[in-house]
Amino acid sequence: MAVRKNEIAALIVSYVFVIAMVIFTLYPVAYTIVGSFKNNWELTLGGGFWPKEFTLNNYYEAFIKGGFLTYTWNSVIVSVSVTFFSTLTAAMSGFVFARYPFKGRKFFITLFISLMFVNLGSITMYPTYRILIFFKLTGSLWGLVISMIGGQGMNILLIMGFAKSIPKELDEAAIIDGAGMGQIFFRILLPMLRPILAVIALFAFRGAWNDYVWTMIITISNPGLRTLAVGVVQLRYDASAASRWDLMLAGSAIAVIPILIVYVFAHKQFISSLASSAVKG
Repeated sequence: MAVRKNEIAALIVSYVFVIAMVIFTLYPVAYTIVGSFKNNWELTLGGGFWPKEFTLNNYYEAFIKGGFLTYTWNSVIVSVSVTFFSTLTAAMSGFVFARYPFKGRKFFITLFISLMFVNLGSITMYPTYRILIFFKLTGSLWGLVISMIGGQGMNILLIMGFAKSIPKELDEAAIIDGAGMGQIFFRILLPMLRPILAVIALFAFRGAWNDYVWTMIITISNPGLRTLAVGVVQLRYDASAASRWDLMLAGSAIAVIPILIVYVFAHKQFISSLASSAVKG
């Protein structure tokens, strides 16, 4: 009987902890979205969670006067491009490392693993920026995209782990039928890698969409290239909008909602990938 009481107590504590974590995680997001429909007067004075009067004027001003339409378009271009190229390059690299031995293979794998435990952070910003200047890419969103595609060590290792679990007999059968390396990759391996590719794509999109420091450095001399993350923060320091919490919350909601939408469509693949990794581990 005592054991049963202990189990019930542990279950109650677990539920309380999970509910508290959910509230602390979701409340700021929910308040940002709901608060974006309040007027600035109500936000400044505080008040309840729900707005006394819903207004869409905040979004109109953010898009038209705040330039958020341009920032949103820039964020979409950068995030989608980074997601596509990061996923493709990681998949190709992981496929080659897993299936085709070559000289220096162990060295590169060791290098990838060692760099996983080193946080280079801001150390690589200046050299990367100098490279972009050399190739005259600082005035283009493509310079930002190219610079954010790197650092695929972890993703390549994940692809390698999944690729090694796929029988090589499939490759051999395809080769007998006359298939080349490209056909084996795109027709056989790539469809089987969809769970892990979804995870890589999700994190790549999130990283590119939310990046602030590096994006600010690249776009500091060209405000027309700002993304949403930079635009929202810069709005706070704009003298004409320093006290416009309604515009800042509207801009923040615009920046948050796409991430939530992407997760809604990708969460099944994300969960299946985690389950698959657990089984293989």
